[in-house]
Amino acid sequence: MQQQVALEPITRETCFVKGTHLSSGRTISVSPGQTASRNLYYGRIRLAPGDAAITFETEDRETGLICLEGSGTVSTGDQTFNLLRYDAIYIPRDSAVTVASEGAFDLAEVAAAVENQYPLQFVSFKDVRSNDALHFKAGAPPTERDLNILLGKNIEAGRIMAGVTFSSQGNWTSWPPHEHENMLEEAYLYIDMPEPQWGIQLVYKDRKDPELVQVVHEGDVVLMPQGFHPNVAAPGGQINFLWMMAANREGVDRQFGVVNVQPEYASGGSGLEASHK
Repeated sequence: MQQQVALEPITRETCFVKGTHLSSGRTISVSPGQTASRNLYYGRIRLAPGDAAITFETEDRETGLICLEGSGTVSTGDQTFNLLRYDAIYIPRDSAVTVASEGAFDLAEVAAAVENQYPLQFVSFKDVRSNDALHFKAGAPPTERDLNILLGKNIEAGRIMAGVTFSSQGNWTSWPPHEHENMLEEAYLYIDMPEPQWGIQLVYKDRKDPELVQVVHEGDVVLMPQGFHPNVAAPGGQINFLWMMAANREGVDRQFGVVNVQPEYASGGSGLEASHK
C-alpha cells in the first residue's frame, strides 16, 4: 500500500532552478527546505584542467555521482574508479570522497538521507546500454525517446535512482503523462542541449490549468514534488535530461516504472514496461 505523504506545492519559485552548470567546484542546487524536494539533493562537481581535487563527506546521505562530461577519478575508502561519460557510481552514507581529473570533469551529484548503509557500486554506461531492461526505446514518434537507467534495480540503494533520457528531435517525452508522488519525488536536469536548443516542461495536477509551464535550457532543473510532468523539445532539437528520484520510504518505495498514468491517456500503458524485465 502506498504511503500518503505531505506533498510540496508546485510553484516556479521552488520547482525551477536555472543554470546549475555555470559554477565551478562543488555546488548544491536542490535540497530539502530550500526547494520543493522532500528527500532529494542535487549538486554539481565541475573541474577544469589544472584544478585541485575536491574532497567531501557524504554524511548521512547515500550519493550517486554521474559523469556528464569529460573523465576523471572518484576515490572512496581504498578504491578508485575511472569514470567516463554517463558512467555512475553509488557511494554509501558516511563516506569520504575525492574527485580528481587531469582535464575537464563534470559530475552530477544525486543524494538522499538514509538510515542504512548500502555497498559501494560502480555502473558502466557501456554495460547499461547492453542490458535491455536498463536501456530501451520508449514510445513512438512523436513521443519516442532513448531511456537509460543508471542507478535503478541494478544496484542496492535506499532511496535514490537516476538515469538519462534522450528525446528524438522535436518529440515529447515522459509521455503518456504520469505521476508517482506517493512513492517517489523527481527532478530533471537538462543536459546535452547546446544553444539554440530548448524545450518546455510542464508539471500539473490539472492539464487545463497547469501550475508550471517552464521553458528549459542546458543546466536548468525542474522539480516534480507531485503531479504529471510531460515535456517537449523545440522543433529541430532534443530535450535531454538526467532524471533523479528519491523514494519516500527507504527501500519500500524505490521502484522504477511504477506510475499512475493520466487517465485520459492510459489505454496504451505507461511506455516503461520494458524496465520490468
